[in-house]
Amino acid sequence: MRVRPRVMVFSTLLGVGSFHHSVAQQEAQALGPLSIPSTLSKEQARPALDNAIGYLLNTQNQDGSWASAVKETLWFDFAETETYYAWKMAASALVVRALLVAPETPERRKALEHGLRWLCTARVPKRPGDWDTDYVWTALCGIDAMVDAARDPRFQESPWSERIRARGRVFHELLVQNQVPNGGWGYYDDLEAPYTRRPKWATSFCTAMVLPALQAALELGWSSDRTVLPRAQDAVRRCALPNGAYTYTVDTASRFRAGESIDDIRGSLGRTQVAHWGLAVTGDRRIGQDRLRTGLDQFFEHHRFLDVARMRPDVHEAYYDNSGYFYLFGHVYAAEVIELLPERDRESLHARLRPHLVKVQRQDGSARDFLNTTKFTAAGTAMTAYALAVGLHP
Repeated sequence: MRVRPRVMVFSTLLGVGSFHHSVAQQEAQALGPLSIPSTLSKEQARPALDNAIGYLLNTQNQDGSWASAVKETLWFDFAETETYYAWKMAASALVVRALLVAPETPERRKALEHGLRWLCTARVPKRPGDWDTDYVWTALCGIDAMVDAARDPRFQESPWSERIRARGRVFHELLVQNQVPNGGWGYYDDLEAPYTRRPKWATSFCTAMVLPALQAALELGWSSDRTVLPRAQDAVRRCALPNGAYTYTVDTASRFRAGESIDDIRGSLGRTQVAHWGLAVTGDRRIGQDRLRTGLDQFFEHHRFLDVARMRPDVHEAYYDNSGYFYLFGHVYAAEVIELLPERDRESLHARLRPHLVKVQRQDGSARDFLNTTKFTAAGTAMTAYALAVGLHP
């Protein structure tokens, strides 16, 4: 596991406890009613999706992007200027994916085309620093958005098809350049020098989330390199533990850390779903219906460990080293896993998932699980909308 370095400590100016209490209090005031039932029907959840999409449309920048590319919080003191631009483009890619899957209206179509055009034509970020490779997030989220757009009937004609193909190849090449020797992807180089052109550290969740896109890149003709995907699949498989969890870090040989470890199933809630989904979609027969169901059962059974981590301002500070930013990410891929099950079983599971999305949505339609910045809010709202739309409009 790698923890973000040089996190600024406010204890000399403002106690961390009081800071978190203040954030939680603001959230409580901004959130809507929290008396959410244990399940939500499609009809009950549709207003939440509409509110989330409405927020995204209302906050789109004039150039078509979302979020800001500048530093908006003093909580992290490590990021380079380019890091914020990389996060902005990654967040914009997540919004584009949400708009692609949401039911179309003229206003949504206009915002989608404007956002997709920016994503296809804006400059691609560079590596922010020696150890900071956060621009990998742009490639991970960006290639997912390009694959979704390439498969959308609305964007099959010229000039969209050429734009999407060209940018998809760029994101794929960026991934190839940053695939670590053990086959995965991360967002930092190893935190100990010497730093290298090809990073040396990877995570299970970054690697798993892009497996289907790598397969699609081969099918779409964006790449002819058939070594990238198998190496990535092997990396995720090595992260699988006997207890059903997936290790945070991709190692040569995975090992279980005892105690309240991040590699306990309770610390893996935000990773297990994406690992199962990525492997299953790309043809791993070991991830069958039983494993998918077991992973979802564990997700719902231990969900309180995601709840308690959400909105904590420091990384890996909650039980089992959970971070706030695992919350919505985990729900997106829980929704994706549900869609891999037989159709007769899907709605009951989506109905259980929706309350955990709706309960964290603010009155303006936005949602987030980590710091109060435009980047995390755009990304969080997009992930909420996407997870809801997958269950409402598969």
